[in-house]
Amino acid sequence: MTTTLERPGSTPPNRPTPQERSAPWAGRTSLAAVYRFELVKLLTQWRLRAAFLACLIVPALYTAVVSAQTSLPADAVFGRWMNQSGWAGSLVILVFMGTLVLPLLTSVVSGDIFAVEDRLGTWRHLLVTVRSPRLIFGAKALAALTVTVALFVPLVTSSIIGGLLVVGSHPVPGLDGHFIGTGELPGLVLLSWATVIPPTLAFSAIGLLGSVAFGRSPLGLLMPVVFAVVLDLVHLMPAPVALRAATPTSAFTAYRGLFTEPAQLGMLGVGLVVSVTWTALATWLAYRTFVRRDFTDLANDGSARRFAVTGLLPLVGLFIATAVAVSTATGATGSGVNRPKLEASLATSFSHLYVLQNTELNRPAVAPEQLESTAECDKGGDRVEDTGPGNDWRCVVTWTVPGAAGPANAVYQLDVLPDGRYLADGDGPKEVNGYFLVRTKTGDSPNPLWQLDGLIDLLQK
Repeated sequence: MTTTLERPGSTPPNRPTPQERSAPWAGRTSLAAVYRFELVKLLTQWRLRAAFLACLIVPALYTAVVSAQTSLPADAVFGRWMNQSGWAGSLVILVFMGTLVLPLLTSVVSGDIFAVEDRLGTWRHLLVTVRSPRLIFGAKALAALTVTVALFVPLVTSSIIGGLLVVGSHPVPGLDGHFIGTGELPGLVLLSWATVIPPTLAFSAIGLLGSVAFGRSPLGLLMPVVFAVVLDLVHLMPAPVALRAATPTSAFTAYRGLFTEPAQLGMLGVGLVVSVTWTALATWLAYRTFVRRDFTDLANDGSARRFAVTGLLPLVGLFIATAVAVSTATGATGSGVNRPKLEASLATSFSHLYVLQNTELNRPAVAPEQLESTAECDKGGDRVEDTGPGNDWRCVVTWTVPGAAGPANAVYQLDVLPDGRYLADGDGPKEVNGYFLVRTKTGDSPNPLWQLDGLIDLLQK
């Protein structure tokens, strides 16, 4: 065995000289450099390129084809107006995207950004190059954030262009019946798309958490979709409004409050705050899990038990705490759906749309306030409490036309959804709301009073 002796004043082998120690370390890597590297890696994936291409083509193709048809997706908000205004098509695309497609896109981006290193076995090379797990996590999280937000550009552009090219820019009625002009519509449509970015980032953060926690396992890739399905099931049930508002999923539909006058901003504000909170917590949990993991395990498939304790339980705790905070701050109880809210909303919507029908039929002009419309609603008969969602609501609208001998009545059957949106289906008289077309001087036009969409404020007391 040989031993190398060091002479006094000499520099030991493999140790930097004082000049080298004082100089900038050549191996030190900046966040910007690692971020660019991760961004390039993401953009070279065929799955992501296919997602960008689909976001650019499918919305325009759908809105262009459907807007030219007579059969329209009337079940979707603004769906029955797709052949009347090009802006309606973009809002219909937004309805379909928010429930499942946007969480699915986050799975493609953030759900795989850490797991891909486990599958390829490249953690050692990346750590030797960057030398900082914190830096790696920050760069990957920023790259996922950038690509997720960038996906909205082709989505929004394509959904708008398709409808405008086929139908053109025309006004549409809001969810309280008031007409929204072409000068206001572009801003409202863009703002509606902007409001779904925070909940999308919340599911992106859940994707980061799943990708870190489960390694090579496909469970990490599916985590945003699994969360979306579970939360959608909560929203389909007549759950208390505080529980509904405590999930980021509520922010996917809260933009509808922008289309009433005055705007219903309660659910929108709560949804955005909840989304930001979920994003922060899920990202922090992913970061804590990542910096504590053992990178020497080349077959890391994660641990469901560890994920349940360190990932799922904190999110459930946040959900409960948020529900308590919403209930305390707003005083909202129950489902948020009741008879007085429906009666006020339906009467307002009917007044605005009656004015539109009046204009189509070239009748004497009348203002909504002159009609003095009222509504009387009942749910399921005398033995059922007049509260909660359901398709068994029946309402009678009463109004008075100036100069008429007496008041007139119209009947509507209502299907009220747990999220506060309702569809009112006209049930007579035929000349008012019993037929889907009205005859005008220029030909048959859609009857605005045949079916109408409305929205009630769930957080309003």
